[in-house]
Amino acid sequence: MHQKPLSRFVVLDLTRVRSGPAAVRQFADWGATVIKIEEPGQAPDDKPGGSAQVADYQNTHRNKRSITLNLKHPEGKALFLDLVRQADVVVENYRPSVKFKLGIDYESLRKINPRIVYGSVSGFGQDGPYHDRPGLDQIAQGIGGMMSVTGEPGRGPMRAGIPVADLTAGLFCAIGLFVALLEREVSGEGQWVQTSLLQSQLWMMDFQAMRWLMNGEVPGQSGNDHPTSSPTGVFPTQDGHMNIAAMGNEIFARLCRVLELPDLPHDERFATVPLRARNRPALNAAIAERTLTRSTADWIERMNREGVPCGPILSMDQVFADPQVAHLGMSKPIAHPRLGEISVVGQPVILSRTSLGDLEPAPDTGEHNHDVLATMLGLDRARIDELARQGVI
Repeated sequence: MHQKPLSRFVVLDLTRVRSGPAAVRQFADWGATVIKIEEPGQAPDDKPGGSAQVADYQNTHRNKRSITLNLKHPEGKALFLDLVRQADVVVENYRPSVKFKLGIDYESLRKINPRIVYGSVSGFGQDGPYHDRPGLDQIAQGIGGMMSVTGEPGRGPMRAGIPVADLTAGLFCAIGLFVALLEREVSGEGQWVQTSLLQSQLWMMDFQAMRWLMNGEVPGQSGNDHPTSSPTGVFPTQDGHMNIAAMGNEIFARLCRVLELPDLPHDERFATVPLRARNRPALNAAIAERTLTRSTADWIERMNREGVPCGPILSMDQVFADPQVAHLGMSKPIAHPRLGEISVVGQPVILSRTSLGDLEPAPDTGEHNHDVLATMLGLDRARIDELARQGVI
């Protein structure tokens, strides 16, 4: 049987929506036993409604087992603590105060399992002036500076089209958990791993943040143009638009050859990198006049032949029809008992000896109550049925 690299780990998943599940998905895909712990009944903010939500849920919660536990009920909490004794990792993305009210914070859990690695994803951090505010992706995009540099100048702030803060917070939580598990091999002890949407969004600001931190420069919006490099942006073609990224003098000279604009590199307005950035509108106009004369595919073939970075701008249907995307296997099939064969987004990591293997569909709420409680805690069917009648599970 195919043995996945994380199969020795048991993860208790208390997360919902996106940031926390993004962290746990890294464990679930690579073979950890992930037990999704849900409240008895359906959580409306984390369960499928329309078709988009069904698709999202299958992608986000695949490869997990689901049990229901009422953590506010003494017996429900006791069962959870019994699971903690056997687990390696607990992950939660409650508001910071919630886990303390439930008595399932890191300090409480480490008393019964000193080896537990505890991951927390919050909106703004576990302490500080904003710590207990509700944190959502778009709020973090705004506070973290992303909306101030996204979109066209003069059009007002613009959010990114994907939940950047949510997803990166999940990935950074997973990285922190992996580091803590590696450290545990030396120390024998677990620890508390913390990240937030705000911290992750700030990390993602990267060179835009450094423009302020090192140079005192407040970056603004530049639309589809690169903030500091020109010509790098979106240009019109005979049948649509394309991206061109001609950074540096050598690639700019190649671009001018492909466009049959031999005088452009010698124009005093465009002779150096800083001058091209300063005179971007005039340079973009000169390039656009030429790119409009041929199709996107024609220009891409010509520019790639000369080593000029470029590419089409694809809609999602075109993305997954692209031959390189197909070659990379970023669409993964799952056999679902009701939905039939569906596809989800694959992992962007390839290991030379270890394959991702087959993926399992996202579980129904409480689908594995009997299996998990019997296998891990030794409860018999009569006891499990009684817990269900009491509203514990």
